[in-house]
Amino acid sequence: MSIKQFNGSYVSNEDRLLFRFNTSDDSEYRFWLTRRITLFFLAATDHLVEKQLEKSHTKQTAKAITEFQNETAREKVDFTSAYQAVTKFPLGADPVLLSDVRCTLLTVNQQAVMSLDLVLHSGGQINLKLVLPTLQAMRVLLERLVKQAHWDQVLPNIASPVTGEAEPISPVTKINPGQVH
Repeated sequence: MSIKQFNGSYVSNEDRLLFRFNTSDDSEYRFWLTRRITLFFLAATDHLVEKQLEKSHTKQTAKAITEFQNETAREKVDFTSAYQAVTKFPLGADPVLLSDVRCTLLTVNQQAVMSLDLVLHSGGQINLKLVLPTLQAMRVLLERLVKQAHWDQVLPNIASPVTGEAEPISPVTKINPGQVH
């Protein structure tokens, strides 16, 4: 069984991503991804790929190669093809909430493979082994969904009452405890 397509959408009233993929045996798996899980996955997989490259390249070169590979993947991903309907739902038709994801970079037949353990909130886990081009396609979709959800903005910008210019809210912003209405 191999993955054919990824699909996802941001569901604002849940503040979650509905992430699904179909396989060569016409099965579909549906998951709810939280902000924490999604951002961790993106950071961890990027870090692991870069660390793997650092084994044979300098840190700067590894970072540059990773950025180049990510940009190439963004250019190659096809967002125009329709997601294909399937007939089987091994975990059920309703999305399953993930409570954790574990990432390990392996070498299989002299090829880098990302092993992902998707830990189900209800117990159990699903293991996916993705070659880097498939992993990169998955990352491109998730990065796009993170932007749609505005999860890439840690803190919002607001207009300063003094200058009118947008400035980030800081966790150390001082609040005048004067009059409160």
